[in-house]
Amino acid sequence: MPPKTPAAPKKDASSSLPPALSAVLAQIQKEFGEGAIMRLGNEGAVAKIPAISTSALTLDLALGIGGVPRGRIIEVFGPESSGKTTLVLHIIAEAQKNGGMCAFIDTEHALDPGYAKKIGVDIDNLLVSQPDSGEEALTIADQLIRSNSLDVIVVDSVAALAPRAELEGQIGDSHVGLQARLMSQAMRKMTGILDKSKTCCIFTNQIREKIGVMFGNPETTPGGRALKFYSSVRLDIRRIAGIKGGDGKFVGNRTRVKVVKNKVAPPFTEAEFDILYAEGISKEGAVIDAANDLGLLDKRGTWLSYEGQQIGQGRDAARENLRQDPALLAKIRDAVLAKHAEHRAKPSGKEVGAKPATLAAED
Repeated sequence: MPPKTPAAPKKDASSSLPPALSAVLAQIQKEFGEGAIMRLGNEGAVAKIPAISTSALTLDLALGIGGVPRGRIIEVFGPESSGKTTLVLHIIAEAQKNGGMCAFIDTEHALDPGYAKKIGVDIDNLLVSQPDSGEEALTIADQLIRSNSLDVIVVDSVAALAPRAELEGQIGDSHVGLQARLMSQAMRKMTGILDKSKTCCIFTNQIREKIGVMFGNPETTPGGRALKFYSSVRLDIRRIAGIKGGDGKFVGNRTRVKVVKNKVAPPFTEAEFDILYAEGISKEGAVIDAANDLGLLDKRGTWLSYEGQQIGQGRDAARENLRQDPALLAKIRDAVLAKHAEHRAKPSGKEVGAKPATLAAED
């Protein structure tokens, strides 16, 4: 039997590069620091994108990574009173629960501290700025990002970012493109440092109507195209129905969010959840919706049950009972996450839990 040929020594990844390229890479590393350029497959080059929960399980699943991504720009837009500020305040509250520091740049000068506290925001540890101009607002945001100390920065809203030239001028003066130019410059400066600081920068925005559009969607968002391009996630939030209490009075809104752009997961998903006037997003309602979408709840008549245990008669009763039983809520939530991960792991598996909820809010 002939002797075995010894295996050839494994070549180092860098040894396969031409000498000239290796010299250039070494020079780049020396000049700009370790990690300035690397192979995409190297350890550390590709990492799971960290996320911050939105408090709504259905929306977390629709986003694909469990929430809004860190180190990216997010745009939340929609009509008036659709829940934009409520959603971003919940994201702030979730970041604070994990020990994060957050800032809220209130360009609309309309932040309600009482409502923020009800939602769960620690207002004593929330940095707030009410700038006088768009330049001041974006400069403050840029400096906060460069501090590498914040988890979430919210600019509420882009539509209220008034350029200094507009503020110093007269009402009726034309200032074409000033706001768009301001946003474009800010996006170019922020994008690179956001990735290094892992700060989630969220811009809320209003919607406007394009004049003279006969076909297609006439809606657009102010501030130019830069924010649309630089955003990793864009969320279109709308109120779709009212929620009435037992006395017939409205106690909240049924809300739908469409993920119209997503660079970190499959886009064009939808999620529905309840926003209650007294408390913000109903976490219990979102868990019920997600569990029902995945077929984890048994619905017999008006009764909802989980693994043989009755949760409540009707969606509102089930939501209230889960609020009183945090252990059962956590159990159902864990089951939803496990089932969702199982579906996503299947090569041909249909995305489940990232679709409009099938349980409508009770009138």
